[in-house]
Amino acid sequence: MNELFDIIRTSLEVSGLSLIIAGFIGIPLGIIIGLSPFRGRKCLIALVNTGMGLPPVLVGLVVVIILGRSGPLGFMGLLYSRTAMIIAQTIIALPIITAFTIAGIQKIDPELIRQTISLGATRLQLFRIIIQEARLTILVALMAGFGSIISEVGAVMMVGGNIRGDTTVLTTGILQSTRMGLFNEALMLGGVLLVISFVINLALTLIQQKR
Repeated sequence: MNELFDIIRTSLEVSGLSLIIAGFIGIPLGIIIGLSPFRGRKCLIALVNTGMGLPPVLVGLVVVIILGRSGPLGFMGLLYSRTAMIIAQTIIALPIITAFTIAGIQKIDPELIRQTISLGATRLQLFRIIIQEARLTILVALMAGFGSIISEVGAVMMVGGNIRGDTTVLTTGILQSTRMGLFNEALMLGGVLLVISFVINLALTLIQQKR
C-alpha cells in the first residue's frame, strides 16, 4: 500500500509541476502570438500546432541525448530522475497549452482590446482582461495538457528509467505489472489513474463552467 501511495505521489508531483511550468510558459506565449501581428506568425502557429502531435518517444529520445553522459548537459546527472521526467512532460504539454491559448485569444473581439488600450489600461490590466475573456479556452488548454502527460508512458520510461520507489509513475507501473503478469495490480493502477484524471478534470470543469 505504501508503494502505491509513493507511485501516486510521484505521478502527481511530476505531472503537476510539468503542467504548472508549461502553463506559465505556454499561456503568455499563446497570448503574445495570438495578439501580435508579425512576419512568420502563421508559420509559427503551424509549428505550434504540429507540436501538439509530437510523439512522446521522440521527446524522450531528445531529452536522453541532451541529458545523457555524452550530451551537452550530461555533467548535471539529471537522466533517470524526476527532473528529467518533468522536462520531458513539460515539452509535451507546452505546445498543446500554447495552441489552445492562441485559439482562444484569436476569438476575442479586437475592438475590446482597442477600447481597453484607449482607456489607458496598463499592460498588466490588459493581460488580466485578456485572461478573463479567454479563461474558458485556457482551462480547456490546461485540461488537455494535463491529460496528455498524466497518461504518457513512452517519454517518462525513457528518461526516468522506471526506478522502483523513485521514478515509477502510474503509467509505467501499469506497464511493468503487465509485463510481470500481475494483471490485477495493473488494473488497480489503471483504475487509480482514471480516478485521478476524472477528479482533476472535474475540478477544472467546475471552474470553467462557473458563472
